[in-house]
Formats: sequence, C-alpha cells, structure tokens
Amino acid sequence: MRIILTSLAFLSLPACAPPALTPKIVSVNRVALAELKRSDGTDAGVATLSDRSDGVWLSVAATGAVPGTYGIHLHAAGKCDAPDFTTAGPHWNPSQKQHGFDNPMGTHAGDVRNLVVSADGIGSTELEVVGAQFGGATGLFDADGIALIIHEKADDYKTDPSGNSGKRVICGVFAE
Repeated sequence: MRIILTSLAFLSLPACAPPALTPKIVSVNRVALAELKRSDGTDAGVATLSDRSDGVWLSVAATGAVPGTYGIHLHAAGKCDAPDFTTAGPHWNPSQKQHGFDNPMGTHAGDVRNLVVSADGIGSTELEVVGAQFGGATGLFDADGIALIIHEKADDYKTDPSGNSGKRVICGVFAE
C-alpha cells in the first residue's frame, strides 16, 4: 500500500519540462580576419573580429602549438614584423588604463582571457571584446590597424603592461 501511495503522489506532481529554447538572433555587420604566423613565417591558425549586434567578438583558433596556457592580446598597430613582433606596438588601450583583469587600475581594452591549448595542439576561444567598436576615434580599425599577439606564457591578469606573459611568439594582422 505504501508503494502505491508514493507512486500516486509522484504522479500528481506537475510535469517538469525544460524551458522553451528561444534562439538568439545576432546580426553581423563586419568581419575582419587575421592569419596567425610564427616568427619563422609558419602558419599558426586564424583569428576573427566580428562586429555583431551584441558587441565585438574575438574568435581565435591556434594550431600546432605546445599544450599550455598563453596570454593573448589585441595590439595597437596592425603590423607583425618578425622575429619579435614589436612593430605591433603596445596593447590596444584607447582609454589609457593599466593592464589586467585583476588590476584595480585596469583593464586595457586589448586585454583578453588566456588561450588554453589542449594536448592535440589546438587552442580556441570566443569572447566579447567589451566596449570595443570597429570604427570611430577610439575604434579598433584606426589609421594603423590592429593585431593579435599570442605570448609565450600565460597572462597573470595584473602585471602592467603585459601581464608578465613573456615574448611575442605568434602574430596576426586583422584585415576587413
């Protein structure tokens, strides 16, 4: 009898259906592509910047990398001269803030979360570049363009100016 009552009590509960999924409609206004290269000129993946109705989004797909965690940043100049990629300039920082998500004076607009490369040598991420816009006086695509740099070590998210992330090992210039 007890089992029957428990079963009847269970049957009287309202059905719990998952909420209806409402697709998020996102329009893409502009897209820029960067072919990522190592200092020796070999391919290292691709990155895109997308000017979407929900913000500017960065997607990175790095290939052939050693597994680990690497700092990635948007740099102020669209130039990637090997071997050290210093021609990409400092981090993109139109608001003149300090570096790092954990820095009370930060963060640069070009600071983005670390890239994790898995055992298969592939690292990918997609994230919003908060507050960014493609054009305008403080936009990504000013007169000297914009580049993506992947550094040799993880960004510590606090040390100014580059998160103690080491040398620049991969670079790509964005082109619309």
